[in-house]
Amino acid sequence: MEKELVLVGGGHAHMMALENISRFVEKGVNVTVIGPSFYHYYSGMGPGMLGGTYSPDDIRFSTRKVVESQDGTFVKDRVVKIDPVEKKVFCRSGDSFDYDLLSFNAGSYVPLKLLKDGSENPACKSSACETPDNVYPVKPIEKLMEAAEKLKVLFRQRTVHVSVVGGGPSSAEIAGNVWQLAKQIKGHQPEIHIFAGKKFMTKFPENVRLRMVKALADKEIRIDETGYVRAVEPDRITLESGRQISTDFIFMASGVKPSTIFQASGLPVGPDNGLLVNSYLQSVQYPEIFGGGDCISFKDRPLDKVGVYAVRQNPVLLHNLLASVEGSTLKPFDPGPDYLLIFNAGGGTGVLKKQWLVFSGKPAFWIKDYIDRKFMNKFQAFEKSL
Repeated sequence: MEKELVLVGGGHAHMMALENISRFVEKGVNVTVIGPSFYHYYSGMGPGMLGGTYSPDDIRFSTRKVVESQDGTFVKDRVVKIDPVEKKVFCRSGDSFDYDLLSFNAGSYVPLKLLKDGSENPACKSSACETPDNVYPVKPIEKLMEAAEKLKVLFRQRTVHVSVVGGGPSSAEIAGNVWQLAKQIKGHQPEIHIFAGKKFMTKFPENVRLRMVKALADKEIRIDETGYVRAVEPDRITLESGRQISTDFIFMASGVKPSTIFQASGLPVGPDNGLLVNSYLQSVQYPEIFGGGDCISFKDRPLDKVGVYAVRQNPVLLHNLLASVEGSTLKPFDPGPDYLLIFNAGGGTGVLKKQWLVFSGKPAFWIKDYIDRKFMNKFQAFEKSL
């Protein structure tokens, strides 16, 4: 009897599994991949796409083509819930799929609870809700394409006030690349304002934080550290102090949360409501369910929501999914050593950190650009070979 493998999401942690769908098919496994888009966009290059360094084609590959060219089935839909007892996956469209083996790379979403229209509700989670025309969460990455086109029109017309809500590196990368976009099209230079809470990039070493502060200051990007945002409206930011700031365009970069699928399904979850997995990237309660990337909570220790861990999980997920089909030994995931961190500050500059080494400027961005393009070229070359 044929087995059913369902992969939810085509992100970083599933890339090697997607490359090797034919190996599962050869073993008599029916492979179904369910994702909200025909393409997978590399989030590490998203701000660069917003700023015009990259085109959409530079930072994506066709998940659908990769799946279907290897005799898998691609379904454009969004998973909302699973029944782990009956082994069924339920989608927003109403369709359902049976599975023997299931793996999640369902990503994360930006909570929108600050929106005054009450957009943070179950129907809106997983980046699926409608937001006002000038309010954009930084995920999904595809939305940055739409934001860039709207900003180009505005920048050609007048000086606009762009607000970025959030105090982490994502807010810095978005702000720097909004500045770059205006420079690139030779439009009116916007007033860019980051609302960073009480301290900008507080989770990072001071030498990293100060280099990013300087990179933004060089672009006349203001950082507000006077308090947290209480509410967001299409034309106004309200701080907890009651102070209100008028704005024309808003990016929501106030952190990410794992997909809500697991909580909705009654699966064991970690402190952040991500799928709780053991050292084999396997659900602690249901051994036929695996996961990787932003949507999981690693039981052994908390992991940062960064792409490097998803990339490192790639070979482990592939091995363990194949091992589950064959009944062979699973391989544990080792998060590995300290990782290279490079932020795109816009204007062809960046900030780099690797253990004790920290530097900024154009060389930092050149290194990031080289690594990112090499990473994407590998998977784009595989897609073209099919």
